[in-house]
Amino acid sequence: MTLEIITADSLAPLHHGFFTRRGGTSSGIFNSLNCGYGSSDQNEAVTTNRARVAQAMQVKPENLITVTQVHSTDVHVVTSEPAPAPPRADAMVCATPGMALGILTADCQPVLFADQQAGVIGAAHAGWKGALFGVLEATLDEMVALGATRRHICAVIGPTIGQRAYEVGAEFRDTFLTEDPDNSRFFENGRDGKYQFDLPSYGLHRLRNAGIAKTHWCGHCTYSSPEQFFSYRRSVHEKQADYGRLISVIRL
Repeated sequence: MTLEIITADSLAPLHHGFFTRRGGTSSGIFNSLNCGYGSSDQNEAVTTNRARVAQAMQVKPENLITVTQVHSTDVHVVTSEPAPAPPRADAMVCATPGMALGILTADCQPVLFADQQAGVIGAAHAGWKGALFGVLEATLDEMVALGATRRHICAVIGPTIGQRAYEVGAEFRDTFLTEDPDNSRFFENGRDGKYQFDLPSYGLHRLRNAGIAKTHWCGHCTYSSPEQFFSYRRSVHEKQADYGRLISVIRL
């Protein structure tokens, strides 16, 4: 099966893509492009899948860099010297040609960044916690430290869970309102005292407030398209034993 890659005109001509679950070698609930070693999938299948992604990005597999994601605001600066082990972080920035940055998600926001004039790229894993505590802004700060300019940075949010599928409780909503009462606009009333949270709109809000003039969401909901995307929340609702991880990549 051919790899399916969602791209954004605003990031062209840089090699980049939000990969769907199609085109890999994994089977069962991981069918088929599972790129997460943190899953219970066979390591050999994940390695093969990542190699296919690297080939699509026209880099060697060892130049497809990922991190151990822990829902933090930590940002790893990628150079041509590989780290001995994937660092614990939730974002990466890079100004070294030939390196590709890969973020793994299964409902959280994958965000790809580029200042093409400065030759600086970034990638972030932004779930609700990372977005709330500032992983997007931290990524931008590190890009600027490498020579990027905020008004030249484009940021694109890839497939993530949409508002209709993201039911949360009152305590979750209160956490956001404590941070900023205006965050109420990202919640709609749901059933039985629950709320529906608009994660991609919140991500766009944080990016725009950070001085990014060009940013958008690709419009794909991971939960609502099981044939295209892995979804942690859907796997819980369907009582599956595990779930695959999507990969989103950008390279210079």
